[in-house]
Amino acid sequence: MVESVGDAASLRDESHPVEVVSSERAFAGKVWDIRRETFRYGDGEVVREFVDHTGAVAVLALDADERVLLIQQYRHPIGERDWELPAGLLDIAGEDPAVAAGRELEEEADLVAGSLQLLTEFYTTPGGSNESIRIYLARDLTATAEVFARAEEEADILVEWVPLDDAVAAVLDGRLHNSILMLGVLTAAAARDRGWSTLRDSGDSTIGPGGA
Repeated sequence: MVESVGDAASLRDESHPVEVVSSERAFAGKVWDIRRETFRYGDGEVVREFVDHTGAVAVLALDADERVLLIQQYRHPIGERDWELPAGLLDIAGEDPAVAAGRELEEEADLVAGSLQLLTEFYTTPGGSNESIRIYLARDLTATAEVFARAEEEADILVEWVPLDDAVAAVLDGRLHNSILMLGVLTAAAARDRGWSTLRDSGDSTIGPGGA
């Protein structure tokens, strides 16, 4: 057992590199792969399989009336049309995550952000995936010059502007379940209550981009 940090100000995640003995793609998927790695930890070797993910971005678009833009679309793994924030994969090599976030906002909501700031970032499932997601706060919004064509699950996206406090209430009441939306609106509400002093520049990330 390791002693606790003691000082709350020093509470933070820590990088902990280990020796990777072997790494192989166990399954090649259409969107992401399953990777199997053997690494040394403690006195022995450990084998783990995990989703090798490109990483993703999401956008919490907030208008002048403190309404957040939510979209609803079908998600097959859960068999539901859930409410979400506009989001997408970091699947263009070398693309800046903030640029990707702006692109997703345009493609999914037909909006252009005049400003983008980093709201929060997180690992979705550290025990089973290396997926990291950055959520950006988008403000000073204007409409795109044209409406984007959408296909597959995005073809029938619904768009709704919801007061931020109403979105927070829906999360706390258990009516919304998408993790990115939940973390985004709760973090936005907390940041607003602190005068937005917790926002970071769009490029001021502290986590990895996802899979190698």
